[in-house]
Amino acid sequence: MEKVGFVGLGIMGKPMALNLLKAGYSVSVLSKSAAAAELTESGATAYATNKELAAQCDVIITMLPDSPDVEQVVSGTDGVLEGIQSGALFIDMSTIAPATAVNIYQLMKAKEVEALDAPVSGGQVGAIGASLSIMVGGTAAAFERALPLFQAMGKNIVHIGEPGAGQTTKACNQMIVGMTIQAVAEAFALAQKAGVDLEKMREVLLGGFAQSRILDLHGKRMIDRNFNPGFKIKLHKKDMGIALQTGEAFSVPLKGTALVAAQMEAAVAQGNGELDHSSLFMLLSPAS
Repeated sequence: MEKVGFVGLGIMGKPMALNLLKAGYSVSVLSKSAAAAELTESGATAYATNKELAAQCDVIITMLPDSPDVEQVVSGTDGVLEGIQSGALFIDMSTIAPATAVNIYQLMKAKEVEALDAPVSGGQVGAIGASLSIMVGGTAAAFERALPLFQAMGKNIVHIGEPGAGQTTKACNQMIVGMTIQAVAEAFALAQKAGVDLEKMREVLLGGFAQSRILDLHGKRMIDRNFNPGFKIKLHKKDMGIALQTGEAFSVPLKGTALVAAQMEAAVAQGNGELDHSSLFMLLSPAS
């Protein structure tokens, strides 16, 4: 089995790396990571720098917050590019700009390394349960090579197309999720103001055409006012920005996306950036 280096052990990355270990892969991590101790206790090897880690691994996976973070890990001092070997595979599973994904693909190609952009959907629950949806951009050969790794972390795994296609698909996913959260938040705020029982309303709507995972899971979060982060609103705000930038690049007006992005900006400005993205509800229904 291929040796895997995993960079980015946050809410999503840590359980993803643990699932690779459970599947029998040799996994290496960065010793400076806060979660490194837990991973090494589970069998991972730790290295001091991205360069050292890349030099010892056949496959490098990154799961980081934003485009600049991935660029720094790849191209910064003691970065992946300095250590990665010809014939290796680089997989970025972060959510970043499609243009950045294409640029990283070109950088890796110059080193005779295949690169995939493979962002995920499913949140912390999906990461823990190895049930993530994984949308992949890159060559068919690289996708086939990576498929066993993806199967250790996810269930719904689709090769979308050329480099950058995975990230474009993820931007579209985040648009739909963000606007649906806003729709549920507005509906719940209106019903609450009108004196309607939210639990009963959620129950009946889940049996009709309005049903969705967001109405189910995040509707329950809104009722319970449980906004412990599964996916932080500050990260979703970043993703909506990526969608807007991509829309501008292709001259596609994204008015609904812009409105929800503004709501997320307001939530972050209120100091709620670390809360779950379902906390958009708090803008419409402040705690009493």
